[in-house]
Amino acid sequence: MGLSRLCHLAGDLSLAARAAELAVRLGLTAVALPERKALLPGRHDAVESLQPVLWLDAAGLALQAIEKPLPAPIRVDFSSDAMGWRTRGGGGGEAVVRACGVKAGNAIRVLDATAGLGRDAWLLAHVGADVVCCERSPIIQALLQDGLRRAALDPACAAISARLHLHTGSSLELLRDMAALPVAERPETVYLDPMFPHREKSALVKIDMRLFRDVVGEDPDADALLAAARAVATRRVVVKRPKHAPDLGGVEPHQRMLGQSSRFDLYAPVTG
Repeated sequence: MGLSRLCHLAGDLSLAARAAELAVRLGLTAVALPERKALLPGRHDAVESLQPVLWLDAAGLALQAIEKPLPAPIRVDFSSDAMGWRTRGGGGGEAVVRACGVKAGNAIRVLDATAGLGRDAWLLAHVGADVVCCERSPIIQALLQDGLRRAALDPACAAISARLHLHTGSSLELLRDMAALPVAERPETVYLDPMFPHREKSALVKIDMRLFRDVVGEDPDADALLAAARAVATRRVVVKRPKHAPDLGGVEPHQRMLGQSSRFDLYAPVTG
């Protein structure tokens, strides 16, 4: 499913200007609408009107599914109640934090090579890691940039956002560049969360992940990322997988951390 429109609320000149700039950068068509409900298609509208859109309003940029009833837009919101619940008590108990070896007061460098909507990267930065996150989709990059912009303006989030740096190029190219750096300048941990294998029963997949898959597609280079990551990380590579999925690239990890529906596979670095 494609994405061709960037829709925004009509009547706000600053929103219109920002929507026009984003639309040009992302190759989308900017459309002004009187309200979000106007996104719902009429009975005789074209199939394209059912495609998800980027939605821009005073709250920021979002992915919007077009279906009835119209669901809430999906934003990168690091100050949300859901993120606040995950970081309650410092966030050190989160599985991804423990898997990546991040501990409060012992800052390490982490490369999140498949950042997605940035939730795991934020948890790592919240505990104290200095995180570089990569995301290859220009659409998701724009959502991340918008979320980080708003976080930087929020006094409760500004210090954390300062530890999270978005790299907008290819993570595979970045890893290859990092392999040439002195060991002291490389990340201690490289984190990979490639797209989970497709589920036939799409109802089992949350709407944000369904939209994410629609926009990003598959991760055909995931196996290559694992090999490149092991040549860069100085302590460990962490791969998030569905609990019963095969090992990434058929490579058995050195350790597994099992959760209810997913697991974290830990790999030792490979020095050349």
